[in-house]
Amino acid sequence: MMSPDHQDRESAPPMVGKDEKVVGQSDVGESKSRTWMRSTRKFLARVISAGPVEERGVMPIALEDRTATNYTSYFWIWVGMNINLLSITFGMLGPTYGLGLRDCSLVILFFCLLTAAIPAYLGTLGPKTGLRQMIQARFSFGRYLVSVPVILNLATLTGFCVVICVIGGQCLSAVAGGSLTPAVGIVIMGLLALLISFCGYEVLHQYERFAWIPALIAIVIATGCGGSDLYKQAPTEPATPGGVLSFGMIIASYMIPYACLASDFTTYLNPKFSSVRLFLYGFAGLMIPAVLLMVLGAAIAGAVTSNPEWEAGYEATQVGGVLAAMLSRAGGFGKFVVVILSLTLLGNIAATMYSITLNFQILIPQLVVVPRYMFSVVVTAIVIPVSIKAAEEFFASLENFLALIGYWSAAFVAVLIIEHTVFRQCRYDTYEHDSWNVASRLPLGIAALSASALSFALVIPSMSQVWFEGPIAEKSGDIGFEIAFVVTAVLYLPLRFFEKKLSGR
Repeated sequence: MMSPDHQDRESAPPMVGKDEKVVGQSDVGESKSRTWMRSTRKFLARVISAGPVEERGVMPIALEDRTATNYTSYFWIWVGMNINLLSITFGMLGPTYGLGLRDCSLVILFFCLLTAAIPAYLGTLGPKTGLRQMIQARFSFGRYLVSVPVILNLATLTGFCVVICVIGGQCLSAVAGGSLTPAVGIVIMGLLALLISFCGYEVLHQYERFAWIPALIAIVIATGCGGSDLYKQAPTEPATPGGVLSFGMIIASYMIPYACLASDFTTYLNPKFSSVRLFLYGFAGLMIPAVLLMVLGAAIAGAVTSNPEWEAGYEATQVGGVLAAMLSRAGGFGKFVVVILSLTLLGNIAATMYSITLNFQILIPQLVVVPRYMFSVVVTAIVIPVSIKAAEEFFASLENFLALIGYWSAAFVAVLIIEHTVFRQCRYDTYEHDSWNVASRLPLGIAALSASALSFALVIPSMSQVWFEGPIAEKSGDIGFEIAFVVTAVLYLPLRFFEKKLSGR
């Protein structure tokens, strides 16, 4: 016979049942949450796959996928990237080196002719190899040491995005008469650029094909409205070698970094097309708009101090303020044109951000599984706050930034050109797709990195910057980027020869 206590224990509902019910509810809730997230991801994936968004990252483009025949897109993408306020802004730096309009124009023409050929040429390797530009660099810098130029390239491209956001933000602020701060304008520019770079290759090429048209019209209108005052050039002293070469470094710093992303825009093109014609397309697309708009920028900067309204606009919102002052006589229509001018910068920043998304995957190969477009969001989140800070001292920030990019990029392209023309003898089949991500089948990269680094033993004494002037530069002016290119090329020849002999690759 059982005791009453035992009977109560037998008949009482087990306490664990209540706990199990609570746990079960939690599991159901978590399960619903996971199901909702999974459904959301699938929905977004369907939307993206149905739209014009490019998901492919840095993976090599197989020969059968290189079918695009719109070869003139290589011309139009450079035109779209250069017909905007960025070229004008770089030209405006000329008078700061004590150069008059004639001297600025000659420096711009000569140094553009000298440096535009480099990105135009490297872009012709894209259709032949099916490899993005910094992936091609692995065939000289190796699987791991390529991270050094990739980091420098990321910093350079991000810096350009910052410069562009600041210029665009200042223009929008100038139009609003101060009611819209440059910071808000910067946010608007960053978000608009995100939209285009998010979509990728196809949308980018279609955008660049037509974006230059309103850009050119707006620039012509601005020049027409303010052109009658451009002749009021401030008097200058005779040009000095130092001023000429230092401004030449600015032009090189504008043009040479394009070489680090040139092939990113041509990898889908059919390789049967003539490389010579493709080079000419790229060279013309770089040269024509850059030279004309940089000269315009130099003319505007030379006349600022002679036009009180322009000078007041420059002191208020710098580039945007000058343009708003030039267009002030057009009233409300002039403000509309300034907005269009600010939006012309999207052609450059969107293409630059597109290349940044690819460089992230090259820097950290494990990220190759992450869709390319996700990095557009990351880049935008970085660029906007940095741009807001840089806008406080824009031209000082711009000159300091330019001082750092011209030298390394000159050394980098020297390695790529020597590797392709001398050691690979212009044979595109040596860029094997099976090897691009296999360290044992790529060069060690020691020769490439050593040649680039050792060149700075002569580059540093040849630098002329606000914060440093080397002993060679004191007598000759800034010849740092020329030294970087020539010395790196000379050093790379023997170093790569010995590396290849020792490693067999």
